[in-house]
Amino acid sequence: MLAFPLAALAAPRVQPVPVPPEMRSSDFTVTVNGKPVDVAHAAASYEFASFDVTGPVQVVITAAQPGFWDSGVDIEPWRLGLRPVRQGQTIRFKLPGPAKLSISRPGDFLNHASMLFLFAGEPTAPPQPGAAVQVYPPGVYRQSLNPKSGDTLYLAPGAVFFGSLNLWNVHGVKVLGRGTIVYDGPQDPDNDEGWMQKPDWHCIGSMDARDVQISGLTCIIRSRTWSIQMKDSTGFRFDDLRVIGGNPGNANQDGMDWLGGGDTIVRNSFLRASDDVFAMQGNWDGYSEEDMVRPGKDVANILIEHSVLSTSISNIVRAGWPQKIYNSRNFTLRDSDILHAGIGACGQTFALFGFWGADGASGEHMGFTFENLFLDNWYSLVQMEQENPSLHEFTFHNIWALDQPPLARSTLKGDVKNITFDNVKYGQTPVTGNPVLPLATSDGAAPAKFPDPHGPLAAFTIDPPIFGPGDEVTFTALPAPCTRFTWLFGDGTGATGRRVRHRFKDAYGTELDGANGAGRFRVLLHDEDKDGREDWAARGLVAVAQWHDAMHLEGALLPGLRWRIYPGAWTELPDLTTKTAVFTGQSSGLQADSQGYTRYATVWTGYIDIPADGGYTFHLMARDGARLVIDGMQVAKTGPPFAQVCGSPGNAVRYARGSLGLHAGKHLFRMESLHFASEGSVRLLWDGPGLPLAEVPTAAYTHADEAELTQ
Repeated sequence: MLAFPLAALAAPRVQPVPVPPEMRSSDFTVTVNGKPVDVAHAAASYEFASFDVTGPVQVVITAAQPGFWDSGVDIEPWRLGLRPVRQGQTIRFKLPGPAKLSISRPGDFLNHASMLFLFAGEPTAPPQPGAAVQVYPPGVYRQSLNPKSGDTLYLAPGAVFFGSLNLWNVHGVKVLGRGTIVYDGPQDPDNDEGWMQKPDWHCIGSMDARDVQISGLTCIIRSRTWSIQMKDSTGFRFDDLRVIGGNPGNANQDGMDWLGGGDTIVRNSFLRASDDVFAMQGNWDGYSEEDMVRPGKDVANILIEHSVLSTSISNIVRAGWPQKIYNSRNFTLRDSDILHAGIGACGQTFALFGFWGADGASGEHMGFTFENLFLDNWYSLVQMEQENPSLHEFTFHNIWALDQPPLARSTLKGDVKNITFDNVKYGQTPVTGNPVLPLATSDGAAPAKFPDPHGPLAAFTIDPPIFGPGDEVTFTALPAPCTRFTWLFGDGTGATGRRVRHRFKDAYGTELDGANGAGRFRVLLHDEDKDGREDWAARGLVAVAQWHDAMHLEGALLPGLRWRIYPGAWTELPDLTTKTAVFTGQSSGLQADSQGYTRYATVWTGYIDIPADGGYTFHLMARDGARLVIDGMQVAKTGPPFAQVCGSPGNAVRYARGSLGLHAGKHLFRMESLHFASEGSVRLLWDGPGLPLAEVPTAAYTHADEAELTQ
């Protein structure tokens, strides 16, 4: 479905897209098959490089900052199975063909992240000359583009416009080529002015336009405004669009908005937004009460496919808003990669799909399909609320979460019915009901449907379950009516066949972040049957080069953990080994009694009982900050607290994980957690040999009074 095209030529050609000197970045250098490719500064701390290829190529990237890759390398989309070779500040990997990549350090994806986007495209030819064809050769243009009906604009590779593309009351317009529009407008960086409908206010803005084709264009948005806004416009076709938006405020910078209209196709595109990637409303004329309750026009018939989508904070797709009145129908997002989908909340928790119809909102919304989607970093699956008359006929089919559990629960609230979750999978686990999703329904929402599996159901076993670098591992796909089994081992290699053998050469893991002598590899299996139906399974496997022995303990142990409370106004975890606790206690798990304190840190200490020898991964989730230490070694630490927006209280859930090779038995355990803005306690999950991803049970925790005092 999303495989690379086969190489057409024995000697692939590489054609870099030039960058004018004033946009060039020195943060990275890039070569493709030994040919230098210009790197451009985009927005925030994002850089990008563009080139066209005709087959497999070798990509080499060098970071200017010493030690930049020391914490690892994350190349997305994950379903491509790319893993570089790292040597100091340089990484190198083979790219099989055209692709759109996001390259960063693991867990670094918010608005201040240092990210490099690579756009490897397929060569295209310029249009035939004609009276209505305007050709813009390479160079810098400080102007906006204002085509007339029937115009064709060709922006040659290296043509850079500082301005906007304004499509006001036009039809039959084509904008083609490999050009770039850099939009940096006068919007107030501290307030939302980006909704306004006027020329020179967005990278692409349209009003009452129809039958427009935009192909190969790169949009860079540096100000706090909506990137591509279509007002009462129809018949738009976007192909090979590249959108990069970033601003310090990390908000109000949607990727693409429909205010009435629709009949739009977005294909083979890349969007990185600092808010919702796609948003639909019937209108948006301001924030006054009169503006909010004014009925809007229908939005209908939108198809997004074969695309790569990422947001620094919000939803991938959002529709509806409190008080808004309009209808929508026939929306499809399919065959696409979701690199990062939301963190936190804005009144409503962020998700792959959010519909927020509250405070008197009304309208009929139906026929939404989300199909064949790969989830990399993500927050929750769906948040759907409507007061009247209804949301109905929403289908989520073949949703594959490749390597992370949900961080927040999904919700259905109000007049919501006929919602189907058909083959939603977390790793190898199909979602069979509300508790697994997890999903909460309220205020009259009908129960969601979870059909029985049909078609291929990918899953696999490994033998032996415990292995180290160089050991032979046998992978076996479980029996299924499939004709093709494709494996990606997470180390940059793959294989085909129902049963295959493989050796992992090192213990650094897929993201090269295995600093504890145990590396987690993201293994993917793709099953396909004779009718073209498919399924994916994912599993993290740990190659162990360094083992931690269990402790030899004498005397009786008590169940649970000992905890200590440290009052303080910290907003990030301090070194708590230098602090003095005000009181202590015991609990069955990760709970504690703060005895009235509202700003404090908690430390739990004791032992964790490992059921069998093996490589274990620990998944840590916390809102205000947490750190896990096992056998004196830091295993995972969540990122800095990240505040929720739009008045939502507290911080977002932050996620971190780490792996260790542990012998069966008891190991020293220490968990540190802050509490200063958010409700809820820290969560710890684990997985390992014969142990599917699950919460660490309280039965795994013990402590001994005398031993605890020395930690």
